[in-house]
Amino acid sequence: MKTQPATFLLLFFVIGYGSSENSTTSRGCGLDVVVRYVYLCDLDAIWGIVVEALTGAGVLTTVLLMLILLVRLPFITEREKRSPLGIHFLFLLGTLGIFGLAFAFIIREDEAICSTRRFLWGVLFSLCFSCLLAQVWRISRLVRHGKSPSGCQLFGMVICLVLVQVIIAVEWIILTVVRDKKLACHYEPMDFVMVLIYVMVLMVITLCLSFFTLCGKFQKWKRNGVCLIVTIFLSVFIWVAWITMYLYGNDALKKKDKWNDPTLAIALVASGWVFLLFHAIIEVHCSILPPLQDNTTNYFDTSQPRMRETPFEEEIQLPRSYMENKAFSMDEHNAAMRSGGFRNGSLGSRPSAPFRSNVYQPTEMAVVLNGGTVVLLFPVPPNRISCSSS
Repeated sequence: MKTQPATFLLLFFVIGYGSSENSTTSRGCGLDVVVRYVYLCDLDAIWGIVVEALTGAGVLTTVLLMLILLVRLPFITEREKRSPLGIHFLFLLGTLGIFGLAFAFIIREDEAICSTRRFLWGVLFSLCFSCLLAQVWRISRLVRHGKSPSGCQLFGMVICLVLVQVIIAVEWIILTVVRDKKLACHYEPMDFVMVLIYVMVLMVITLCLSFFTLCGKFQKWKRNGVCLIVTIFLSVFIWVAWITMYLYGNDALKKKDKWNDPTLAIALVASGWVFLLFHAIIEVHCSILPPLQDNTTNYFDTSQPRMRETPFEEEIQLPRSYMENKAFSMDEHNAAMRSGGFRNGSLGSRPSAPFRSNVYQPTEMAVVLNGGTVVLLFPVPPNRISCSSS
């Protein structure tokens, strides 16, 4: 009986210790979750779970599109569809990187995470917008001339444009972290935005030039131009929104330290899905479509060559009587032309009248013009013809 107070005291201590542990653990996360990964499961910070779910779906969709292109690659034979495949893969690679970078803003920052954020944000977006700018050039050529630039030209253009942002990002990190001995996470929001000026210039140029994809005589490529315009316009809208919120909105609401990472993570996921829905899926679908068959005849297309014209007698089987009468008329006409005119027993010779060989001449008229001479090709009742030779 003396051991009962000690037992109750020990049980109370264990319950109290467990409750203290649960109080320091975020709701929805286990006891063994590292603090830096809390936003991946914290039900109190629901934005992390939503962004994580949308990011995972975007990663799966992007990988699926890349696999579809790889599988269908040997069956794409048209030059206009085969030339942009290189920049399609680069664009999907950049979109995949954007979705992956969103996890870097869900995880709590440290020196490695901050360096990754500062370097990859501008590089990945410059890759995507460079691909869109190359697509604008390609669609403009197709709409006007019906010919696409070569794949090497498009690929080289994208690589050259991306290298500029790579140099800018590397210089920024070297100047602030290596030279000034500052921590990678200690940077001002304005500095982060200023490094992205080159990406903004790419966006503005792409938006302005995308309207030229609607000017041309080849109508079937204008739908791709419309999708490009929608993609760029929505991307510009997202960038204006997140820059405004990141620089001024969070500070005005006094949520700067708490809302900066969610703002950037949401901007990444929104941009990635805009790239997928309005450009990547449509371009992959157009690339894997089989070429149109040319064996169907469009009878309303005046540019096609006309059908071969054949003689009337070759296509339609005429009655035998019509063919015999036509032969009879031809013999009469040839005989009259050799004799210099038609002879009549009572009227004498008279000049030959105009005669159409393909018009049937009645038998009675032929008898009168030929002077009473009849060549019968088929039996005629005697009461039908009465001719007297002169």
